Amino acid sequence: MALILLLETSTDVCSVALSKNGIVINIEESLEANTHTEKLTILIKQCLDGAGYSFKALDAVALSSGPGSYTSLRIGTATAKGICYAMGIPLITLSSLYILASGVDPSLLQAQDVIISLIDARRMEAYAEVYDHNLNVLVPLHAIIFDEHSFAVFSGTKHLCGDGAEKFIEAYHQDTLKMHHNRTSAQYMAQPAERAYIDGKFSDVAYFTPEYFKVPSITKSEKTSIETSPSANF
Repeated sequence: MALILLLETSTDVCSVALSKNGIVINIEESLEANTHTEKLTILIKQCLDGAGYSFKALDAVALSSGPGSYTSLRIGTATAKGICYAMGIPLITLSSLYILASGVDPSLLQAQDVIISLIDARRMEAYAEVYDHNLNVLVPLHAIIFDEHSFAVFSGTKHLCGDGAEKFIEAYHQDTLKMHHNRTSAQYMAQPAERAYIDGKFSDVAYFTPEYFKVPSITKSEKTSIETSPSANF
């Protein structure tokens, strides 16, 4: 049984929760985009103070490992490692897509159903992972470009979650699709983090790096592009 600090920073949502024995006892979140640098440590303190605990009481830190935002994942990773080093406690890392899938109420699932976690990757692309009703991976992490045949191979109800799921449902509405939560949250990490702690499934604090999946897109200024690219079309 453990007291675990849960950090989910893979998307625009900056989410911090505290779980005890696999149950969330406090949560603090910011939905303001691009504020992880300013907000994460503040939310951590608020979360611990609100539950009446200090850093010394923690048994572990659990972190979303990606895929997701390059900058946000780096901030979350650096913060989690700093706490683990300072407190001498283990680091638990969980796939951002698995965290999303863990938030689907299992009582709503039938044996033939699947859970599809989708994190938006711009345009009609997403990071995807598909699970059965017991959260076993059926299709591992991959990048997908949506079309009307995406996920057609699965015959049961498709339970979609994540910000990429909204995009897919809007473009290709189907009777077999069921939308759940559309954003990441540390609250979904409590039970998988507790199981990982009990099983001793820890990541190496020194060498762990997040699953960025693709490098950040850095766009040159229009002025530079025009001056240096003789083949530019106008």
